[in-house]
Amino acid sequence: MQIDWLTVAAQIINFLILIWLLQRFLYRPITNAMAQREARIEARLSDAKSQRKDAEEEAKKLRQKRKELEESEQDMLEEARTQADELKQRLEQEARDAIEQKRKNWQETLEDERADFMQDMQRKAGHRVLDIAGRLMAEFTSGAMDDQVAQGFVAKLTDLDAETCKKMTRAASNADSPALVESATKLDTAARQKITRTLHEEFETDVEVEYREDAEMLLGVRLSIGEQTVEWSAIRHLKRLNRELDALLESAGPTKRKEATE
Repeated sequence: MQIDWLTVAAQIINFLILIWLLQRFLYRPITNAMAQREARIEARLSDAKSQRKDAEEEAKKLRQKRKELEESEQDMLEEARTQADELKQRLEQEARDAIEQKRKNWQETLEDERADFMQDMQRKAGHRVLDIAGRLMAEFTSGAMDDQVAQGFVAKLTDLDAETCKKMTRAASNADSPALVESATKLDTAARQKITRTLHEEFETDVEVEYREDAEMLLGVRLSIGEQTVEWSAIRHLKRLNRELDALLESAGPTKRKEATE
């Protein structure tokens, strides 16, 4: 059999052209498409791995935050328990302090009331003693000591200080009403004359003198000329004793309260 090399060459050329055409228009686009697809798949896989890694990191962070929150919650609970215990102790202490303060205030009030009561009783007892003394004096001296009373008052008039004597003299010279002499009991004529004579001599006046009785004076005489007054009587001394007794008890009151508080 004789080979037609021209035909063979033509077929080889056709085959090569076919291979080139397949490579150019078929295999290369397919290969490029497959490469692109593989690249996209690889990119997606890489993105997926990156997202997975990010997700794992985020999950790890979330687990860490959860752990921190749990620890923080435990710490907060412990702190809350501690604060609650401290508040409870403080409130209990404040309640005990308030009760103790109320007890002290009540005790101080009780001591003050007791001191006031004792002071009031002492004052009443003192005034009662002075009142009884005044009554006894009135009973034992009523109508029996006119001359002694007159002499005592005359001595009082003659012993006045210069300023008082000057005021009484001025009042007597300006008086448009009689001078008033008051005594616990009615003075006899001799006693009245003695007082009137001394009044005229000491105050250099001839003013009329009116005599009256005042049972509250107990013992003594009181002279009033206008707004000026001179008194010599037991009631004046008793009143002074009453005032001194009140002042003494008042000054003793705070000391008692202080001692009771201490």
